[in-house]
Amino acid sequence: MRTVLQRVSRAAVAVEGIVIGQIGHGLLILLGIGKGDGPAEVDAFAGKIANLRIFADDEGRFNRSLLDVGGEALVVSQFTLYADTQRGRRPSFTEAELPERAEPLVNSFVAALRERGVPVATGQFGAAMQVSLVNDGPVTIVLDSAS
Repeated sequence: MRTVLQRVSRAAVAVEGIVIGQIGHGLLILLGIGKGDGPAEVDAFAGKIANLRIFADDEGRFNRSLLDVGGEALVVSQFTLYADTQRGRRPSFTEAELPERAEPLVNSFVAALRERGVPVATGQFGAAMQVSLVNDGPVTIVLDSAS
């Protein structure tokens, strides 16, 4: 699994001009599912993200998690996080999981965040989406299960 986390003061995702998910203070989570990912990676990533201390405490230090601050999450599936650009000029996506296997894992990730007490909004799997956000900080972190 691969994610790009962006701490936001607000974020939204639209399909064909209609907003289908939006949050206030929290995390925009761009989520890529790679070949070989499964339930263990989903659960580990959900736990890590819900508890990752990237929100400031009263002294301005990263000491609070999404759960600590009562933040929300907007999860947007994004297979392009697995783009391989080492050869040629067109990215290859051979390391991204097939849609029929990736979609249930994205749904499981959303469910795992909700089970931990995180309010979650989502994009639409496989759709052309427009994502808007106000990055807070800015704080942007990349997580990869292969690292």
